[in-house]
Amino acid sequence: MKRTIKYYRIIWLKHDLPAGLSVFLVALPLCLGIALASGAPLYAGLLSGIIGGLVVSLVSGSALAVSGPAAGLTTVVAATILSHGDYKIFLLSVIVAGLFQVLLGILKLGSIANYFPSAVIKGMLAAIGILLISKQIPLALGYDQPDFWRSGLLSIFTSENFFGNLANFNHQITKGAIFIAAISLLVLILLQLPAAKKLKVIPAPLLVVFIGVITNIIFTDATSDYSLRQTQLVNIPSNIFSNITFPNITLLFSNVDIWKDGFIIGLLATLETLLCIEAIDKLDRQNRITPVNRELVAQGIGNLTCGLLGAIPITAVVVRGAANVDAGGKTKLSAFTHGLFLLLAVLFVPFLLNKIPYASLAAILLITGYNLTKPKLYRNMWSLGFKQFLPFIITIIIILATDLLVGVSIGLLISIYYIVRNNFKAEYKISETMHEGIDTYLIKLNSNVTFLNKVNLRKALDRIPEYSVLTIDGSECNFIDYDILEIVSEFHNKAHDRHIELHLKGIEKVNVTAVH
Repeated sequence: MKRTIKYYRIIWLKHDLPAGLSVFLVALPLCLGIALASGAPLYAGLLSGIIGGLVVSLVSGSALAVSGPAAGLTTVVAATILSHGDYKIFLLSVIVAGLFQVLLGILKLGSIANYFPSAVIKGMLAAIGILLISKQIPLALGYDQPDFWRSGLLSIFTSENFFGNLANFNHQITKGAIFIAAISLLVLILLQLPAAKKLKVIPAPLLVVFIGVITNIIFTDATSDYSLRQTQLVNIPSNIFSNITFPNITLLFSNVDIWKDGFIIGLLATLETLLCIEAIDKLDRQNRITPVNRELVAQGIGNLTCGLLGAIPITAVVVRGAANVDAGGKTKLSAFTHGLFLLLAVLFVPFLLNKIPYASLAAILLITGYNLTKPKLYRNMWSLGFKQFLPFIITIIIILATDLLVGVSIGLLISIYYIVRNNFKAEYKISETMHEGIDTYLIKLNSNVTFLNKVNLRKALDRIPEYSVLTIDGSECNFIDYDILEIVSEFHNKAHDRHIELHLKGIEKVNVTAVH
């Protein structure tokens, strides 16, 4: 026992402590930025990061994944907060999302992500990127009242939203915010270049925040017109725990939308988590595989805690997990350590956090959004063919016009359509020959023939001319649906009247006399 404790202490000091510190430096600005993009109180993003580090890491079976607020949920969280009009009601949906994830884990449904086509998932992430960019542009320009954003992109441009605020927006634009955002974007872009890898001593998001803080201090000391207003800076209460909003549990069953929104948040958080876990496992040099059902339980407990304590929902996040791997993290103690650092920062140095410009956070999220919807992604999807590109692009368009659930659902239906269409063509083949002056047809059934082939098979049989020979061969089939056997049996009963000589191989007739 002592040796085990000593071993983990050495691992923590040598690997997980510095890795946890590095992840903390990445997570701190992201927690603030994602809360900002979600339209939630800034402390809610920090609380989510703390819960992701201190709670989820203890239950999770993943050694390297790190949980916290995710950019992928910002649009649905912002829309849910706005639709309910009360943050306390929104927190009830987060609780429902957590319960839903725990249930998925208990029922061992962690493989659910495998049933969503890659094209639809990529379309969902690309649409999230576009929405994320659209929400951050005003903040990057200095607008400090982004109260007109909705989940659908089209609703932004209605009279009561964008155009109704246009005059006010024009007065809000600030030179200092634009300058800080531009410098921040330039730094982030340069640090993504291959030649800049050796310069990444400090995580790029933290460096951007540091530059933004120093720049604004210089502007303020010089009493410049470029100095930012207080409303353009982060505002974390000095005593965060005295300002926490708790959910009104008595209203949990008061509105069906609470449960609907909770289901949507839980489903999207589950998909993002499972995709992240798969990506992080591929980065693990020790080839450890995360138990996905246990991960769902851990995420569910985390989101349940978030809802009860006034935080926004969390997922496992690729950016944090990748930072953990790059920093040399070995065990889940690195994720726990990052949560501990977040807690200490909130408790003891909130005054430092309040010097961060919104423009710096907006720049970070603009790059995050761009990375989700790069032009390269569109070119790649186009090169894969129409069957991949169409579900991808329609998912994006529908999400921008409506919301995430509708867009993903329609994208899924289009993917299913192509699967069904391919199934029609793949499960039987028709060949025609002439034998002794008589038209001879062969319908060869392949491995699995289901009711999906029903319509086309019936049409093919109806096209068989009179005074011909037809062979239907199912000898190599693993499965023939009853609907197919019924159609073949009906045709067999009518073949004699149509002067068709019918031969069946490997197909048993069924009784169709009772069918009405």
